[in-house]
Amino acid sequence: MEALAASHQHHLPLPLLQSPPQISSSLLPSSGRNWSFASATKRPRSSYSSSLGSNPFPNPKLVLPSSSYSTVRCGASSSSSAITQITEAEFPSVVLSSDRPVLVEFVANWCGPCRLISPAMEWLAKEYADTLKVVKIDHDANPKLIEEYKVYGLPALMLFKDGQEVAGSRREGAITKAKLKDVYGGTERDRDRDRVTN
Repeated sequence: MEALAASHQHHLPLPLLQSPPQISSSLLPSSGRNWSFASATKRPRSSYSSSLGSNPFPNPKLVLPSSSYSTVRCGASSSSSAITQITEAEFPSVVLSSDRPVLVEFVANWCGPCRLISPAMEWLAKEYADTLKVVKIDHDANPKLIEEYKVYGLPALMLFKDGQEVAGSRREGAITKAKLKDVYGGTERDRDRDRVTN
């Protein structure tokens, strides 16, 4: 039996025959030599337990209250906006059948100049609310109107009166607040005078 046991000793796995590697004391922390791998893997709880309470690993997801953010769309009109957004289905009743002049602005969500003139358009709609109606139409969602009125650039502004586009009233691209006032603001006589001089 002793011979049989001796003959099987060389078949044991190598790690079982070797002693664990020794770590030089010079590599250990200066304070306390009773250092081990087990103690090195433990995280001290006293440093954060008092500040985080019973749960040392809180949920890292940050949820903001709904009042702290909002989504802004170029072609959309908010509840406080003086500009109404309409579709091509509403165009005949809102624009062509209106009893006062209607300024139509063709816009798109991806249009930078549309966002640029948005504050000026809001000002125009509020300043001349008694004499002028201002509406927005989304370029991408209303292809029939885009084709019918040959809208090639954005933003595109057109003035309608008595169901017809007013000759010389079309403007494309960014436009200043002063130019908006000159072309579309004031009385109808003022607008006719400005279109002749421009």
